[in-house]
Amino acid sequence: MPVKLIGALLALVAGVLAVALAALLLHDTPGPASLGAAPTPLAPAPPPAPTFPAPPAGAIVFAREDGPDALALAVTASSVQVSIVGQQSVGVSGLAVSANGVRAASCGAGCYRAAAARVHTVDVRVGSTRWLVRIPEARDATALVARAARVWRALRSVAFTDRLGSDATHVVFSDWRAVAPDRIAYSVRGGYSAVIVGGRRWDRAPHGKWVESPQTAPVTQPVPLWQSARDAHVVGETAGTLRITFYDPRTPAWFAIVVDRRTLHTLDLRMITAAHFMHERYGSFDAALAVKPPTS
Repeated sequence: MPVKLIGALLALVAGVLAVALAALLLHDTPGPASLGAAPTPLAPAPPPAPTFPAPPAGAIVFAREDGPDALALAVTASSVQVSIVGQQSVGVSGLAVSANGVRAASCGAGCYRAAAARVHTVDVRVGSTRWLVRIPEARDATALVARAARVWRALRSVAFTDRLGSDATHVVFSDWRAVAPDRIAYSVRGGYSAVIVGGRRWDRAPHGKWVESPQTAPVTQPVPLWQSARDAHVVGETAGTLRITFYDPRTPAWFAIVVDRRTLHTLDLRMITAAHFMHERYGSFDAALAVKPPTS
């Protein structure tokens, strides 16, 4: 929904990238065009319900958008699990789901499981959706993800572009600059802009003037988007990069990241969770980026 999309983006604006979606800052107005006014902080969101269709421990995980729903696949040595999460963070039950032609049985709200032994390809069918997933010879990436997170926190600066949608229709694009230890600026393409420096922030409507206000939520930048990582595996490689997928049970969300082999800089990130489908591309690592209070 648009309001959830606004909440996710304003959470990032407030500098809580490390606790994405757990402590959203929501705005009163209902559409993406209203992004940028000073947000009102809310209490942290409760932890995900035990019925959230999380993947089994040790699985190789993949995720994608499926219209308004989050669709995820978890593959173990003996089974495949399909997870389907609606826009209200509730598993979608009662669907006809199959994997490689085998009808998947319900394993909870939004959870569907079928027996499978060491498959190399999974043909997932959910209603009219067909998703063909190749299962690589994956290797554990738990230590790599931990190291990539440490590299994030050691950065002096980073710039990135963001695509955030709640479905195929409600999408916003924005450009960001983050400078340690407490500065971040963003501009929504065709929308609002903001600059945060420590305990102050400035917001500007399209063609408007900058409006200064307190920044009530602490800002710590740069930090990775994920809070935790489970089921991390290298699922693809090039000469210079590694593609890693994992599940973050604290958000909760599924992630796919591309990291530089040499530096472990995160170059590309995709996040899939309830009503939040995000794609970010990163660059200008430790460049001389300026995030300063606006002068006009």
